[in-house]
Amino acid sequence: MTVLFDDYVLSGKPLKNRAVVAPMTRARAPGNVPNEATVRYYAQRTDAGLIVTEGTPISQQGCGFVDCPGIWNQPQIEAWRKVTQQVHDLGSVIFTQIWHVGRISHVSLQPNGQAPVSSTATQAIHSKAFGYDKQGQPGFVTTSKPHQLTTDEVQAIVNEFAQAAENAMAAGFDGVEIHGANGYLVEQFINGAVNDRQDQYGSESIDNRVRFALEVVDACIARIGADKVGIRLSPFGRLHELGDFPQEAETFLHLAAELDKRQIAYVHIMDQASRGAPAMPDGFLARFRRAFTGPLILAGGLDLAKANQLLDSGVIDLAAFGASYIANPDLVERYRHGWPIAIPNQDLYYGGDEHGYTDYPTYSGSQR
Repeated sequence: MTVLFDDYVLSGKPLKNRAVVAPMTRARAPGNVPNEATVRYYAQRTDAGLIVTEGTPISQQGCGFVDCPGIWNQPQIEAWRKVTQQVHDLGSVIFTQIWHVGRISHVSLQPNGQAPVSSTATQAIHSKAFGYDKQGQPGFVTTSKPHQLTTDEVQAIVNEFAQAAENAMAAGFDGVEIHGANGYLVEQFINGAVNDRQDQYGSESIDNRVRFALEVVDACIARIGADKVGIRLSPFGRLHELGDFPQEAETFLHLAAELDKRQIAYVHIMDQASRGAPAMPDGFLARFRRAFTGPLILAGGLDLAKANQLLDSGVIDLAAFGASYIANPDLVERYRHGWPIAIPNQDLYYGGDEHGYTDYPTYSGSQR
């Protein structure tokens, strides 16, 4: 029987178990530069075989949250090196999630206060960015109306993803995970209810709508190699005003087959049913597994029993945990010994100091 505590080899890198720290935005890097608290946070969670960092913007334009650590300049690269060195010293593998939020941003976060960019010019009027309010204080604000990227501008962002991948290698990461999920820029192209373009990146054509995602993947592969490139997807996700669209299953299965051809490091599926979206159709994950035969990670609503069932069935290879890892830096050991699982304080998810960030304790046996 395959279980969470078994080891695994990912792209030639041995993992001490099949648990993954899922990417979680924490917004605690002033000036978009990781700091000593960032080092502590990731070092505390090295009981997982694989860590995927919080979304790491590829540019200032790609930011949708105040104080997210970026990967577009030299000070950021040098700061991330302290994180990767510590994680490696403690025996874990670490990828960074490279991110562009697209229209899920606000003018207060953009260079020179300009409009965010997207596949579309349609505003996500019911969505929030974590920007600055009219008093200059950080908090959730309604996203701004985006500028629809021109065809040439799309290519410039593809190149920024590739440069971010190269920067990640310079920072000591084992690889990158392209953020193609949760309604951010890559998925703003994939999703037919959002993408209203009429050029080669849009229309009703599946090939056109996945073109941007695959160009980003290919550009990153060209810079750092397929074995160091993963991608996160959220099939049937509805975060940030994604809608249903014709051939939705076929779109993601086509993308799975194309990613399989490229032999990338992994695909990381985010099941948004745990976030209130409709569940993926019965059998869809197994169909995706047949189309993409490389390493498959699943996140969203997992506990030990569900993770072990999916691992043993062979549907997934690794199990990712998000919120559970916020309040339980020793989550694997808690699962291993049947110790209590702490509940995180959601009010402390974003921003602030180390309270609710690095001060969640490991299990001592005396907690109530």
